[in-house]
Amino acid sequence: MAVHIDLRYGKGNYRLELDPAWEVTVIRKPEMPLLADPVAAVRAALAQPVGARPLAEEARGAKSACILVCDITRPVPNGLFLPLLVRQLMDAGIPAEGITVLVATGLHRPNEGDELAELVGDAWVMQTVQVLNHFARNDADHVDLGPTARGTPVKLDRRFVQADVRVATGLVEPHFMAGYSGGRKVVAPGVAHQDTITTFHSARFMADPRAANCVLDGNPLHEEQLEIIRKLGHVLALNTVIDEHRNLSFVNFGEVVQSHLLAVDFIRRYAVVPVARRFATVVTSAAGYPLDKTYYQTVKGMVAPIDILAPGGDLLIVSECGEGLGSIEYVQAQQRLLGLGPEGFMADIQAKRFADIDEWQTQMQLKPMRSGRVHLYSQGLDEASARLTGVHKIDSVRQAVRASVQRSGDPHVAVIPEGPYVVPEYRPGA
Repeated sequence: MAVHIDLRYGKGNYRLELDPAWEVTVIRKPEMPLLADPVAAVRAALAQPVGARPLAEEARGAKSACILVCDITRPVPNGLFLPLLVRQLMDAGIPAEGITVLVATGLHRPNEGDELAELVGDAWVMQTVQVLNHFARNDADHVDLGPTARGTPVKLDRRFVQADVRVATGLVEPHFMAGYSGGRKVVAPGVAHQDTITTFHSARFMADPRAANCVLDGNPLHEEQLEIIRKLGHVLALNTVIDEHRNLSFVNFGEVVQSHLLAVDFIRRYAVVPVARRFATVVTSAAGYPLDKTYYQTVKGMVAPIDILAPGGDLLIVSECGEGLGSIEYVQAQQRLLGLGPEGFMADIQAKRFADIDEWQTQMQLKPMRSGRVHLYSQGLDEASARLTGVHKIDSVRQAVRASVQRSGDPHVAVIPEGPYVVPEYRPGA
């Protein structure tokens, strides 16, 4: 009798049928605790902060506030906490016109119209305060705070820099470059100028072995982000953690660095999953909507499981890619990868002080490509776009798994339904 496993795919699932002869290991986070009353939990977090005063006290006497929210690529429960944040700021005396919700787009495209309303998740917030996008390429929108010790120019959106109360909000989850998302990462690259982003996303940073999933100590991106926060001064953060079904499992509030580290300590216990063996066949996802809207974001799902991929094994990933590959710059980077080959591409980017926009994602794709063969199932890419992925496009995951098992002679198959939100770690004897 066939085994069925649902992988996150678009706004639904991809139902994977597995042969009963295969030895299937499903890798997912342990069951996470859920907050019975999320609204009450957010209120409690705002009243009992980490390393800061309660939000009502932080806002007393202030004239302006800027709240950062992640862009559409993150399933953050903004509709839950934004109304509470805005109401407390207004109750403390900050006028509605002095409050800005700023979408921390980094160098991603802006979120507008119905998409912006979906992102904010609350009609009252949309109608009451300014909701704006950050544009990293607009020089005049940024304040120059001077370079870091490593020479990264620090230029941040002046709407955030000059606000009396500054709050970064977001989801804390594994991140394949910065270790973990959220907190300081929502500030930079979230509302940083392109010069800042393209410096600490350059090849010399990305090639560091510590610039990896679930690594903070010695991670050069994380260290740059911390230095940027020190230059900026007092920043608050509201950090959330969700379970596989996107229910709220953890929330806290407080000084950005301290509160973020507590959220990291929480998610690390669930997201990093020890696995006792490596597999010649690994099947994963790009975490479904909204992360799998583009192939650009799909690379995260390819990088997350490589520690358990046997050398030369097959890594299969499902990702809808309903918006195609990604930005024009990313398409150009993929074209260079195909034209120059992996080694030629690396030689081309290593001498640059500023990375070309989005080429860092192509650089990160080289990690799984060097570990094994990468196969993609996607209904959102046309033939020309599929060729530019640089990986093997498949029409059936089951058939591709069967071919992989036959090629390796190993019936053991790993399946990771939640994609990059789970980071399997090879630990013999686990």
